[in-house]
Amino acid sequence: MTDTILQAVISVIAVVITAYVVPWLKRKLTAEQQAELAEWVSIAVAAAEQLYTGTGRGGEKKAYVLSFLEAKGYTIDVDSMTDAIDALIEAAVYALKAGDPI
Repeated sequence: MTDTILQAVISVIAVVITAYVVPWLKRKLTAEQQAELAEWVSIAVAAAEQLYTGTGRGGEKKAYVLSFLEAKGYTIDVDSMTDAIDALIEAAVYALKAGDPI
């Protein structure tokens, strides 16, 4: 039952990323910039997962990822990019746990 719920959540995340995040990113970033951003998000998520172990530390992990991205030159516009960055972070976390790169 838990696997079914997890698969449903993953499916919803995939639909959101495909329907909203990818088109938004394509409008805002070049293909090279998109790939670079996804790579940095993956690296930051992996680092955050190693630095902040244990449950209930999602806020600290997200703050680390956002800080990491800002240090790499990505200015996060809270109003317009939050959903896109959140989706990229969630996709990177899922890929990390599944053992797949995004």
